[in-house]
Amino acid sequence: MMLLLAAWLQAGAPPTPPVHKPMLRTIDKGTESNVDDAKTVVVRDAAAWKKLWQGHAPDRALPAVDFSREMVVAVFMGSRTTSGYDVAIQGTREEGGALVVAYRETAPAREVMTAQVITSPYHIAAVPVRSGDVRFEKIK
Repeated sequence: MMLLLAAWLQAGAPPTPPVHKPMLRTIDKGTESNVDDAKTVVVRDAAAWKKLWQGHAPDRALPAVDFSREMVVAVFMGSRTTSGYDVAIQGTREEGGALVVAYRETAPAREVMTAQVITSPYHIAAVPVRSGDVRFEKIK
């Protein structure tokens, strides 16, 4: 705890609250989604899940989700003009009555040679079902 306080005092900002990884089951993650726009999504029922999956990967079988126990959260980075981009859901936490889904985006460094190919990074995960608000937080 003292290390967190020291880091906070040194950085001049409060530390990011911890996320909890065990409450997360990755359904699909990669760089080739048919979702071209950057967006975050929460899915709480089978009909919405089928619609999201058809927009994401219509040529692949719909993964099973038990919506009585789980809901789906997803982060789509949108189209990028090179390889080297990634998005990863880091975990979740409760904050102010809402579920916060923490995710991290990475981009290739300027000096790195990348393939000139269109990519659309994404991460789709199942988390325990809950009612109420869900917020997404991009972390560094």
